[in-house]
Parts: sequence; structure tokens; C-alpha cells
Amino acid sequence: MAAPSSFNDYVQNHTDAFIDRLRTAVAYKSVSGDSTMRQNLIDTGIWLKGELENLGVTVKLHDLGMQDDLQLPYLVLGSIGTDASKKTVLVYGHYDVMPVTMQANDWPDGSDAFILDVKDDKMYGRGSTDDKGPVMGWLNVLEAHQRLQLPLPVNIRFLFEGMEEVGSPGLDEFIVNEVNNGDFFKEVDCVCITDNYWLTTRRPVLTYGVRGIAYFTMDITGAKDDMHSGLYGRMIHEPMTDMVKLLSKLVETTGVITVPDIENQVPPPSDDERESYRLMDYQLSDLWKDTGGRKVELSEDTAELLMGRMRYPSLSIHGIRGTFDTNDGLKTIIPANISARFSLRLVEPLTPDYVIPRVTAFLKAEFAKLNSKNEIEVKYEGGGLPWVGERNHWNYQAADAATQAVWGSSLYPNYVREGGSIPVTLTFSEKLGKNVLLLPMGQSDDGAHSSLEKLDVSNYINGTRVFGEYLYQVANAQT
Repeated sequence: MAAPSSFNDYVQNHTDAFIDRLRTAVAYKSVSGDSTMRQNLIDTGIWLKGELENLGVTVKLHDLGMQDDLQLPYLVLGSIGTDASKKTVLVYGHYDVMPVTMQANDWPDGSDAFILDVKDDKMYGRGSTDDKGPVMGWLNVLEAHQRLQLPLPVNIRFLFEGMEEVGSPGLDEFIVNEVNNGDFFKEVDCVCITDNYWLTTRRPVLTYGVRGIAYFTMDITGAKDDMHSGLYGRMIHEPMTDMVKLLSKLVETTGVITVPDIENQVPPPSDDERESYRLMDYQLSDLWKDTGGRKVELSEDTAELLMGRMRYPSLSIHGIRGTFDTNDGLKTIIPANISARFSLRLVEPLTPDYVIPRVTAFLKAEFAKLNSKNEIEVKYEGGGLPWVGERNHWNYQAADAATQAVWGSSLYPNYVREGGSIPVTLTFSEKLGKNVLLLPMGQSDDGAHSSLEKLDVSNYINGTRVFGEYLYQVANAQT
């Protein structure tokens, strides 16, 4: 059973209206990491509730309570369909976005990140690909069925959250409590997460694994106040010097993690596994496109590059915060307090509980070797476990068939493990006991979290068609 041609025709014929829907969604400044925008975030959840209700969905806003004296944004819980003879699909997405740091005049046409700018088949706007575009794709599917008076082939449960970009506080607790004491997940047969991207710009993918993450802050404190480098340089231990020394101990320029007992915990790939990465549709030119033409790759072997992204752990240093700013001119102070942030992306069998004490002990031991009289503090800020799903499940077979039905059999999807982290995947898998699939809409060059985030119109419309087709393939799947 495939999606009826009338569904596909409707989606194609309503491109402008669907873009307008995304334009409205992008206009909500739903930045979860900025406390000053919390009301905007709450308003976004309320707006999304109304949109879903207009499309026939029964919706409840679940209050997650307070965090640091701020109300957490609502979980938007939607339910449509109660036919016991049909399968039930749980759809997850998020409506919060990352902050925007670029200037308005750097945006296409002098606009800004919260005004969707459509140019050359690309829709620029914060959240366009991560994750408002995919969320609106599901609303587009509902609208087509409502207007065409087509019955949905499955029952759907929607779970849209507003704090994904800052660790999803309260989400795991809700899921566990609901599984044990509620009925929202009671009839769910499979889970579909639409919060990731293709490996390249030319071939769809189905994602069956994600890396975990452990995020750290390291603080080094010296004198009580900032000091004049001309007066006190070479008289005192400088926190910045200590920090640079310590950060250089964490990882080699080749990407190899030098914290003991991290790399050696991950077994090497078999010859067959290595060959599976080599057969993926990926080229060096794909990486160069993502890096703006800069040839900064660690290897010319694409299999090694892909394993570096998908099956090996990594450690990235995200920045140092002190007192220097590019607008300060030639400031020559010795900062009194320095803070650095870094994270490890984890693969099985690594977990946050395993790496936290090893990273902390290693940094403190290396700091002791410096004989510095400054003070150090290493703090674990949060993280999540890695996840690998069952790619031979009927849920993946349905998504595979849907992808080929829309994009064509020559663009059969690659099966990939993603390098990023979506901790809720493991929670769904373990607590619901159901197969979890990641079904992306956007491409590798969408620039999620970057200044110029975008989503191609073609991916938005065909992605909507894939979502709809997937529901029909799920309904027809042999379990």
C-alpha cells in the first residue's frame, strides 16, 4: 500500500503554503539557551498546539515545571487515531533552536535569522532544518490528509519538546513516568525521529545509531583580579598558560584522544565493517564542500573519515572564555579566571559514567605536573549514552521503501551511524522497548547550528512526501 497520488499531488501543489507555515514557525524566537527568550519559547509550544488541533490532533501541553526559577517550555503531546487494527507510530521532534550570533546585515538580503529568506531553492532561517522544517513536514502531511479527506493509514502520537538544544531537562523523567503510570505510549509500535541530516547533498540516508556525549567545563583561577602583563608577566602563574598546556594534553592533532583508557576500549573494525564504510556514497569533495573548500581532512581514505565520524570516539575543544574580546583592542592583561569547554563524543562501550572520572583525574594529574599555584576545577555539565538500533527491523524497511518511492530507486538510502548525539533515542529504545528510526529531511550542507542555517525547498517538499509515504509503508509492513 503506497501513498495515493492525490497526496503527492497535494504536497507538490501547496509548496508556497507549506513554506509560509515554516516561515511562521521560524519567526518564533524559540532559543532554549537564552533565558531572556523563554516566553517566546513557551509561546511557540502554545502556537504548535493550536496548529495541530486545527489539523484534527488531540493535544495536551505537559508542564515540566521550573528550572533555575524559569518555567520550562511545554512538551507538546499529540494524538490522532485510535483504531486498534492499525499500527501506532510515535513521532519525535523539537521546536527550540540555537542562538544566533551573526549580525543582521550578514544574513541574505540584509534580513535576519528569524525571517525565513527563500533564495535559489534554499530557505535560510534559524530552525529551518533543525528542527522546525521537519516538524512542519509532519503538519503538512496531516493537512494533506485532512483536506483530501483521506484516513491516515496509522495512528500517530506526536512528542515535540522545547529544550532539546540544551539537554532536554525533564524529558527522560517524563518518558519513564509515562511508561510506568500513563497511557500515552501504550499502543506505540515504533518510533520515528526526524532530527538529523543526510551524509551528503545527493543521497538520502537512514540513521541507525548516534554517538553519546560527555560535556565538560574546566576552570582555572589565579590572582584575585586581572593583572597588567607588563608589570606582572613572569612574576605570577598565569591561568591562560596553564589552560593551554592542559588542553593540549587531551587530544592529538590527528584526533586521537590521549586521555588514558578511552581509545583502547573501542574494538577495531573488522575487514567487513571497514568495507561497508568504503562502499558508502561519500567522497572527499563532500567534506570539502562542508568545510567551504578548505582541505583540512585528517585522511584521504573516506572509510577512515566515516569511521572517525560514526564508530570512533572524538574529543573537541569548543573554546576558552576569559576577558579578551576582539572589540577590546590590544588588551594586554593577564586574566585572573579562565574557563574552557570541551566534549567527548562516545561510542559503545564508552559511557559518561566511564569517562567522567578518567577525564577529571587525568586533568588534575597533568595540572599537578605544572607545579602551578593556581586552582583548577573540572565540571561535568551533562551528556548522554550512545545508541545503535536494529537496522533490519520492519520500521527501517518501511522507511527504505518510502525513501525510494519518493527519491527514486537509484537514490536508495545509505544506512549510517551519525556522529552527533540525540540521547532520547536510547531512552525511547530502552524504556518503550520499540524500534527507533532516524529519518532525516535535510542535507549535509544545511549548516544546523551554524550562522547560515538553511533547508532546501526540494528537501522540504520531498521530505514531507517521504514522511507521508513512510506511514503507508509502516501500515503495510509485515511484523
